Amino acid sequence: MMETKLKIKNFVFSGITAALTAGALLSGNALAQKDWPTKSINLIVPFAAGGPTDSIARLIAVPMGQALGQTVVVENVPGAGGTIASTKVARAAPDGYTIYIHHMGMATANALYDKLPYDPMTSFEYIGQVADVPMVLLGKKDLPANNFKELEAYIKANGSKVTMANAGPGAVSQLCGLLFQSRMGVKLTNIPYKGTGPALTDLLGGQVDLLCDQTTQTIPYIKDGRVKAYGTTTMKRLPAIPNVPTLNEQGLKGFEVKVWHGVYTPKGVPQPILDKINAALKKALNNPDVKKRLEDANIDIVPANKISAKGLKDHLDNEINVWGPVIRKANIPD
Repeated sequence: MMETKLKIKNFVFSGITAALTAGALLSGNALAQKDWPTKSINLIVPFAAGGPTDSIARLIAVPMGQALGQTVVVENVPGAGGTIASTKVARAAPDGYTIYIHHMGMATANALYDKLPYDPMTSFEYIGQVADVPMVLLGKKDLPANNFKELEAYIKANGSKVTMANAGPGAVSQLCGLLFQSRMGVKLTNIPYKGTGPALTDLLGGQVDLLCDQTTQTIPYIKDGRVKAYGTTTMKRLPAIPNVPTLNEQGLKGFEVKVWHGVYTPKGVPQPILDKINAALKKALNNPDVKKRLEDANIDIVPANKISAKGLKDHLDNEINVWGPVIRKANIPD
């Protein structure tokens, strides 16, 4: 009888101890989330320093750090079209000290690469969209076509003799060019380069006919008349080049390509921490200096409703559905 009472007493004591331990852990976790961050935060960029994504990351890192009360350190992890960095982030500890900025490559990776070690839709938490960089369909200066209608006729008459440069397999310039060809119902001769820099150089030199490129580096050449601009890849005309019509208004209905960027964390980061990161991102994008510098670079900050987990996730899902079929049909690399 005494032995039975002792066992019951020990069982009850063990249960109380376990409950107290669990409560202490929960209390500790809640306190850790409340105090977060207590050290610097890494902002992973999937490309080398100096590119458009890296520039945006460094622009928002300082004001985000100020809002969070800790330094946000930009870490470049280039390679394999962003998949190396994405894998690193997906496998990082879900403690909020690793955040990630990536462009539309997050939406194209599944179609471009077999057996990714992560899933863009399930391996990350979503913080929000950041900014969109518009693109322009350009032609070399001495191309006979002077406007989009003439370009249509020129392409139909010359077919595969027309050359279209791009920055390599999976690059946004290539995807934009492939979407253009798909909508036009033509197959041009696609010429890949090791980046948009050399591609644009050859377009300026007249070695290639067409290129779809970002406004951040092309508007000066458009204004100087060194290239021909046949249309922007936006729904509305761009204030920096108001005389250049959109491709949408010239017959390619719904044609929209923007180099959009989003911020993510590893899956499993607690919601209170996600909320803090989101608030810091919004504060950074509302910073007057950040807004002016993005505007000067012809980069559009997204509407407030898109700087959210739902806004980013919905956009990513839509972009996967847009680009998957285009990439598979084109059998990239092309």
